[in-house]
Amino acid sequence: MINDCSIQVEKGSITGMIGPNGAGKSTLFNLIAGALAPDSGRILLNGEDISELSADQRFHRGLLRTFQIAHEFSQMSALENLMMVPPKQAGEDLFSAWLKPGKVRREEAEVRRRALEVIDFVGLHHVRNELAGNLSGGQKKLLELGRTMMTDAKVVLLDEIAAGVNRTLLGDLIGNIERLNREMGYTFLVIEHDMEMIARLCDPVIVLAQGSVMVEGHINDIQNNPEVIEAYFGTDAA
Repeated sequence: MINDCSIQVEKGSITGMIGPNGAGKSTLFNLIAGALAPDSGRILLNGEDISELSADQRFHRGLLRTFQIAHEFSQMSALENLMMVPPKQAGEDLFSAWLKPGKVRREEAEVRRRALEVIDFVGLHHVRNELAGNLSGGQKKLLELGRTMMTDAKVVLLDEIAAGVNRTLLGDLIGNIERLNREMGYTFLVIEHDMEMIARLCDPVIVLAQGSVMVEGHINDIQNNPEVIEAYFGTDAA
């Protein structure tokens, strides 16, 4: 449950969000992404109130999210998973498919070219033709990150992207997130339990507890905050 919760994610930042289980982190993500409707308050994207927009409409405005468990199309190849992402493709329209096949072919070729660039970027070229359902957990997370690159992403919500990922692929994930932020200007809001990843990537870090913001600041200050220690480990640890 989210209660009187106000956060601000600065453009171009990688902002972390941590908190004990049940703090409301995923619920807040669902509210921001449009999967849940707020009872009160507003959600702003670049100053625009998007509170009444559907999840699909928010996607078209550049607000994307990933999930704790990857949501791939398991019976399609990794490359095809990326090619599915761009909206309003001519081939989706029956009229265009029948009467404008040349346009459909040209657009599909351009989408394929872009998908190959993205799959190289995330380091999955060697499994581009493999069924996505056969990829490892870490590879699926890389694929999810790649899907955010197939559209005009402005803000990406990463929900426990490190979960179930081995340390080697986690390094690749972190490196890709840093490059997307640095080279392409992506803004990230990251939910994560891996404190090493949070410490490397995120500044500031927001601590959520019982649906509200407990504290916000640099990770070094957060880790030594008695309120945060108590929220995670109880009064005796604090």
